[in-house]
Amino acid sequence: MQILIVSATSFEVKNLINELHFTQIDENFYNKDIENNSVDILITGVGIAFTSYNLTKALSRKKYDFVINAGIAGSLSEELNIGDVVQVKTEEFADLGIRSKDSFSTLFDMGFIKADKFPFTDGKLNGIDNKTTLLNGLKKLRGITVNTVNGNKEEIKKLKQKFNADIESMEGAAVFYICLMEKVPFAEIRSISNYVEERNKGDWDIPLAIKNLNDYCKDILDKI
Repeated sequence: MQILIVSATSFEVKNLINELHFTQIDENFYNKDIENNSVDILITGVGIAFTSYNLTKALSRKKYDFVINAGIAGSLSEELNIGDVVQVKTEEFADLGIRSKDSFSTLFDMGFIKADKFPFTDGKLNGIDNKTTLLNGLKKLRGITVNTVNGNKEEIKKLKQKFNADIESMEGAAVFYICLMEKVPFAEIRSISNYVEERNKGDWDIPLAIKNLNDYCKDILDKI
């Protein structure tokens, strides 16, 4: 099986790379054969634009059976704990649209895109993976993807009201969109590093989030 792990930064998957002794092919690409599987790791860069370009380029070069988007994320829900590993089952582009003085309208709200035009369903991108049994133990959550992470109390409140999502990242919807368009099975796995609130890095625990994320990814690779 040909597997591609996609991460915004090498920092987020450094334990996986080091502990499983991946071979670095170039600055942003790693490979290792595990049992009968060829596993590649692609470092895309942070955000929608870099992820879109680098993932599309990777998929054009090689046919993959399964794509895993692995990274850390901020939680919009107080029901999640720092360090929790979750699977994101739906994604939305949360800042692609038009902002007025008091509100934000998506492209769907404005009628620029039909809410059910493929690959969207009711304005959302829904995950379709063929490895669901590997992820049975994870909470299945709703995600939003932004170009700018939120640290303003009022903006966060509006965001929660508009999208009713559980987690926020800067790449997830891009991976969903590309994999759905290219008909490649995929899953998004995120580990919670912080709550989406007024910026206070003292409350974050990125090392714990990265450790738990990498441990879970290693477990998946052991089972495939």
